[in-house]
Amino acid sequence: MIENDLDKRFEQAVETASKMTKSSLPQDVQLRLYAFYKQATFGSTDYNKSENFDLRNAFKTNAWMQISHLSMSESKEKYIEIINSLLKK
Repeated sequence: MIENDLDKRFEQAVETASKMTKSSLPQDVQLRLYAFYKQATFGSTDYNKSENFDLRNAFKTNAWMQISHLSMSESKEKYIEIINSLLKK
């Protein structure tokens, strides 16, 4: 039951985030949201090591790797916290 509630709150936060413009969010916040989203939806995984690995992808991968110790549930909570703090501003 608690996990179901977390999933619903996470889905709502993702929907809210999708309505925010990239220009309204600082890049560090965008990276954190990206990392928590990836960890929440994919968990720890082999990170992108393709030939198209540019600087932008390096930053995204690094952000994800830094939080890879978190569980999927913890990552969902962190994602929700960031969105809620942005809505309070």
